[in-house]
Amino acid sequence: MEQQKLPNVTISLVLGIISFFCCCLSSGLGGVIMSGIAFFLLKKDEKTYQQNPENYSNFSQLKTAKIIAIIGLVLGALTLIWSIYQIYQMGGIEGYMEKTKEVYEQMGIEIE
Repeated sequence: MEQQKLPNVTISLVLGIISFFCCCLSSGLGGVIMSGIAFFLLKKDEKTYQQNPENYSNFSQLKTAKIIAIIGLVLGALTLIWSIYQIYQMGGIEGYMEKTKEVYEQMGIEIE
């Protein structure tokens, strides 16, 4: 019988890589979400692989995707915790909004 590829490994790998960028561009929440989706898909593929390991050829790619998703999850969680800490230090969400408004006014952008 010809070996197949596990169906969700490639998309999980892509989601793990995207989670790195989401950690840098957002408050970390995007990285946590992307890594969480990657883990969910990888768990499905692990179960599929364990039922018939001889039918699938890309289990090593699954392990790589899992490592990348773990790194993305850790970075996302750290970024999220740091963002929450910064908002707390500014005096909560009201203080954060006030500081943001001040920055926009210094840049010459009007906020309603």
